[in-house]
Amino acid sequence: MDRAEKRELVTGLNEAFSNAGSVVVAHYAGITVAQMNDLRSKMRAAGGTVKVAKNRLAKIALQGTESEGIVDLFKGQTLIAYSEDPVAAPKVASDFAKGNGKLVILGGAMGSTSLDADGVKALATMPSLDELRAKIVGMISTPATRIAQVVNAPAGQLARVFGAYARKDEAA
Repeated sequence: MDRAEKRELVTGLNEAFSNAGSVVVAHYAGITVAQMNDLRSKMRAAGGTVKVAKNRLAKIALQGTESEGIVDLFKGQTLIAYSEDPVAAPKVASDFAKGNGKLVILGGAMGSTSLDADGVKALATMPSLDELRAKIVGMISTPATRIAQVVNAPAGQLARVFGAYARKDEAA
């Protein structure tokens, strides 16, 4: 990798770290190419990205970002998983680590907050942004539905009474 490619990689990683809602750092020693491709596809489906970069370049890319506090995690064979949704990357990485003991989560960051491995796992248990939005919409629409039912109930009762009188008059 020549100097220009390294500069381009550092610039791209710096931009990714700046825009990421969360960053996860993990050791990946012993993971096969097929398993790594599986992790990448799962992360991509969740809206995240997995990258393997030299530790020195990753440390340079972290400079000037909110996630600068996780520089100490970059030792050994590390990979970086990040996503704009703060829960997506930790959730996919934790789920993959449960099924594959060779992926060891070291820690991560959410904005300026540095997380240890337990913090990343705790973040992974939280509902995603889409799930939270669905819950809020459900909470908002439920009272509106109940109000509509209460308002329509007297009108429905009146209609049934008038219908009964109409049937009674027709029968007579």
